[in-house]
Amino acid sequence: MSVPALIEVQLSFAFGKGRVRYLCVPVFITGIHDCLIMTGEVFEIAQHIRGDSPMTKPDAVLSIDEYLRDRLMPVEGAIPHIPGIEMFGNSIPAETVGGDLFEYINFQQRYDIDARIQQAQRLSKEFLEPLPQGALLRNLVDDQVQWLKTMGGYRAEMEGEYRFARSSEQVRVAEELRDLYSTAGVLVVDAQGHGIIAAKIASTVHDTFHTLMLTELDRYGRATPMLLNNINLRLAQSVTARNALGIMEKEGAREIATMIYGEVRPGGRFRFANFGHPPPLVFSAEYQKFMNINDSRMVQFLALGLQIPANHPDRKKYYSVDFRQTELDASDLGEITLMSQGDILVLYTDGVYDGSDKQERELLEAVMREYYRQPANDICNALLDHAVKQDERLRQNGEADMIDDKTVFIIKRT
Repeated sequence: MSVPALIEVQLSFAFGKGRVRYLCVPVFITGIHDCLIMTGEVFEIAQHIRGDSPMTKPDAVLSIDEYLRDRLMPVEGAIPHIPGIEMFGNSIPAETVGGDLFEYINFQQRYDIDARIQQAQRLSKEFLEPLPQGALLRNLVDDQVQWLKTMGGYRAEMEGEYRFARSSEQVRVAEELRDLYSTAGVLVVDAQGHGIIAAKIASTVHDTFHTLMLTELDRYGRATPMLLNNINLRLAQSVTARNALGIMEKEGAREIATMIYGEVRPGGRFRFANFGHPPPLVFSAEYQKFMNINDSRMVQFLALGLQIPANHPDRKKYYSVDFRQTELDASDLGEITLMSQGDILVLYTDGVYDGSDKQERELLEAVMREYYRQPANDICNALLDHAVKQDERLRQNGEADMIDDKTVFIIKRT
């Protein structure tokens, strides 16, 4: 009886001028017969990539743009349910795939909050307990205590004081985690350009964000400004190391991505950080217009990676358009509160509105007056439909190259 195995076949083929490219294809095989069949199929894939022949099984392999499109689009089942809040987002790429990305951060769905709270409570007790003589280290607190005992000037009471401090941190982590039951995160990213390269940039931001979020929840039980500082640094242009975002050789400029990340809670409170993104719009149901928001509530930084804090220890290892005096902290976050039932917060990318054109703002306002009583998904799609109609004007003016990816995200107080 044959034992199935997963192998990875590496194809190599010339594309002219001596260039060779490779494709790794994972394939299940159960025996020599399958190896022979597999060889023929892999050869057919290579022919298709080189353009020698069509694929006989077009549904078997996703193209890279289809893969990125499926990967970057959230599903409606991920929409968080926050009391008194309705939300919905949607994107329309300018090509098959684009550089716009939006995501619902549904903490209850993505993370096991109960298990994380239990872990924090367990650690809060374990950190208080001295390590039995001869026992193996149980955690980093035990390790730090062992190190303290090797230092000159060590006193016996230091261990208890340190253990209490670290235990209280875990008590707070458990407390912060409970708040996630009534919190939803919103992530909107706009990578420069559109097409596969822009989608790759957006994917990089997405993956970096979620990796850092895991660390934040482990350490603090919530997302802190440290997450934002670290994602900004990770996407900065290193002087020597490999970079997450590349350099566009023709333009001689680096790849750019803007980002808004915010969290909404019951009562319509939205706290956010804005890295180079068009500012949010707030539509008042009472006055039926967009409200002017005080600039102090709309703090905006440069696009991701362009501005490094002057007090960061690695500041000399990165290029920076300008040095911010200090790292971002809680006082640098923008804050908007939807005051009344029916008020709407609109997040968007510059393919919908660049945030500055007064005439276009008035057109969007007219759409909002027509649809503001409707559910969030209808409002979102109405704004996108309006933006798509504006593309026809660009085509008629010979400016089709100005058509960009479009994203709208609606947060409505109900």
